[in-house]
Amino acid sequence: MTRNVKLTITESNCRCAYHKAGDSFVVGDLCPPLCHELWNVVYPYVFALQNGAALDCGEGKAKVFDARCPDGGRVCVHGEAVDQLPD
Repeated sequence: MTRNVKLTITESNCRCAYHKAGDSFVVGDLCPPLCHELWNVVYPYVFALQNGAALDCGEGKAKVFDARCPDGGRVCVHGEAVDQLPD
């Protein structure tokens, strides 16, 4: 069963002002409207969560991740597995 993954921009100093803190996207079957550099970083985590993985998180495992844009960490994103689409 493929799960949905919610991505939330937690910090943003995007040089193009493309992403803003608080923006969120639910990834199901289609890619979200993220810049390609950020998507390349988060895609492996999204794919793992969609397929039931639990990722390393501190001393344990969790169905969440945090990542930074490769452009100097200008944008931070939090991802989490969700069972259904938010209202």
